[in-house]
Amino acid sequence: MVDKIFIVGYMGSGKTVIGNLIAQKLKIPFYDLDNLIEKRLEMSISEIFQQKGEIYFRKVEHQIFTELAENDAAFVLSLGGGTPCYANNHLLLSGKNRTSVYLNASIDILSDRLLLDRTFRSLIADLSSEEFKEYIAKHLFDRSFFYNQAVYKVKVNDKTPDEVTDEVIALLT
Repeated sequence: MVDKIFIVGYMGSGKTVIGNLIAQKLKIPFYDLDNLIEKRLEMSISEIFQQKGEIYFRKVEHQIFTELAENDAAFVLSLGGGTPCYANNHLLLSGKNRTSVYLNASIDILSDRLLLDRTFRSLIADLSSEEFKEYIAKHLFDRSFFYNQAVYKVKVNDKTPDEVTDEVIALLT
């Protein structure tokens, strides 16, 4: 069993839900990288982007992710959708006592999930319905190399959170 499990994937793929379930079943702590960034900076992600810019956000994201990757504790960490794509973060997805799981969801599944709560997600809040699927498709294409650096890949389409969690745990044990 590995000490650190990093959950990667596009926004809406279920990283936080699945990561939390995995942590509960393995009886280890769960963290969400975006939440840790918000706590450290005492600002929401959208406020950070608006007031400090994406470059600043990515620097802090990399710093916190590196601290956690080099930490000796066991935990599950849900990464932000862009985390593996910047500052060579994808190189931290595996190694001694580290593993990673890419939650792979189709464009249609992501689109359906994200349309429901896009007002809470600053990167997609202002997109029209027509722009929405194209935006997701382009991002997935751009990010697929980095997501595929994860040790394990799990398709999440048409599966319940419990089914995905059980599949991930089976891969890890």
